[in-house]
Amino acid sequence: MSAQAENLKDYSPEELAAQPIGAWTGEACRRVVGAIRGQLAVENLTQPHWWTLNHASGARGHWTRATLTDRLTPYDDQNTDFDAVYDDLIARGWLTQDATGAMTLTEEGEAGRLRARERNIRVHHRTHDGISQADFITTINVLRRMVANLGGNGNLPENPK
Repeated sequence: MSAQAENLKDYSPEELAAQPIGAWTGEACRRVVGAIRGQLAVENLTQPHWWTLNHASGARGHWTRATLTDRLTPYDDQNTDFDAVYDDLIARGWLTQDATGAMTLTEEGEAGRLRARERNIRVHHRTHDGISQADFITTINVLRRMVANLGGNGNLPENPK
């Protein structure tokens, strides 16, 4: 636990209810994404690399460049050139692409994905330290509702079959 987490002050419900949600969600996003990106960088990966590895692992032979780019673009905040990401993973020997365009994770790619996953698990544990599962679920549901209230899609992403 960080020194900041150990020194959290208690506030009244009125003080907490008056807090600007945008400021807190923005700060949380910067901290969480920064920690994830920092750990991925140790493996010379970016978040788009990570997303690609996970999708290729979870649905072998399902994704083409076009379908995976369509899937990942809504999460991208860096104007990523996904073709460059796919090319990099292919050059590393972590991903292959067959004649139909389907991309498949290699053994080397799976090993790299698992190393990165371990790093991300450490970030996950650090992020969730001192937060009950019930509180986390409530937080996610509140954020989903806020997203939907403002016209966004508050549903969880669907997994390909």
